[in-house]
Parts: sequence; structure tokens; C-alpha cells
Amino acid sequence: MDPAIDYLFRWGHFLAGITWIGLLYYFNFIQGEYFKVAEGSSRVDAFTKLVPRALWWFRWGAMGTFLTGCVLLGGFGKYVSLDILLGALMGTLMFLNVWLIIWPNQKILIASNQQVQDGGEADPAAAGAAPKAALASRTNTLFSIPMLYFMGSSAHLGGHGVASEASTTVMAIGCAIIAAVELNGIFGKQGPMTTVRGVIVSGFVLTLVLWAVTNYL
Repeated sequence: MDPAIDYLFRWGHFLAGITWIGLLYYFNFIQGEYFKVAEGSSRVDAFTKLVPRALWWFRWGAMGTFLTGCVLLGGFGKYVSLDILLGALMGTLMFLNVWLIIWPNQKILIASNQQVQDGGEADPAAAGAAPKAALASRTNTLFSIPMLYFMGSSAHLGGHGVASEASTTVMAIGCAIIAAVELNGIFGKQGPMTTVRGVIVSGFVLTLVLWAVTNYL
């Protein structure tokens, strides 16, 4: 890939990624905590006026990050590292969580609150949609910490090759760990991720585990 074109995609990847992850942290660290203590009328107002706008930038930031990442990943060719593959796997799962879990369930919540705002009744489906969206969002927050570490380590710490049998084993173990976290994000519970501190600590623990796997197995 031409260096100028490559840099343009990297620039776009950074811009979209900052938008996406910045809003992810806003939703989990600020908005979610506010909703826990806000009055019902304030939550309804926020869901009809604030949340839809924030989710537009959130989901399209995810889309932009994913698409530019695909272009960059294709440009690495034979030089792709284990770090990049693990980071890209987590980033892809995060993207899928946004479009297949978080956004569909948030649409239900937005529509339900709009009905309440208009004087109607809340949609019964909203009670089930809220925890599904919250769990997927917490999982994305958890993934974001090791994902960013491995994206950076590939460029600044040299990364790890994927040509050897040992690297294939490490990749398989790393994928299994990531898959287990993702399955919990779909079918499990928040557990320690219920609190802001818990999800942050969990993110650093997952980073440490994956770092140990890639460096010592």
C-alpha cells in the first residue's frame, strides 16, 4: 500500500476509534452511573433526546474503526503479528457486539421511553433489553483495555510472530480465553463488571492474562 494512503487509513482509524471508545467510556463510566440515581422523568428525557444522538456517533464510530482496521490489517500481509491478531479479534467482537446486541436492544429502550414521553406505556420488552445491552457494553469496556494494549504493542514492542508451532498454540489459547469472555457477554452475567471499578480492574486482569500467555507459553 502506498505510504500516503496507508497513513490516511491509519488517521481515519485513530479518529473513528477515539470517537467509538470515548463514547463507550462515556456510556459506562458516566451515563450509566447517572441513570442509576436519576429520577424516572430525567431518564425518559435523556433516552429520547440525548441517547439517540450519542448512539449514532457510537455505532458509526465503531463501523469506521472496523472498516479502516480491515484495510490496515489487509495491508500488513505476511508481517501480521500475534499481537495484532489478538487485538483485531477483540476489536471485531466489540464491533459485532455494538451492531448485533447493543444497538438493537437500545432501539427497544429508546422506543419504549418515547412511548412513555408521549403518554403511553413502557414496552414490556424493554425490561429484557436493558440488561442485554448493559452486559454487552460492559464486555466491550473490558475488551477495550487489552485490545488497545495489543494494538500498541505490535508497533512499539515488536509484537510476536505467528509462523511457529508455539505461536499457533499461544494464538489458540488466547482465542479460547477471548471467546470465553465473549460468550459470557452474550449469555452470562456482569459479575465484577457491575461496577465501574470492577470492569476497569477486570480489563487490566484480562490484559495481564493475555500478556502472560503471549510471553511465557
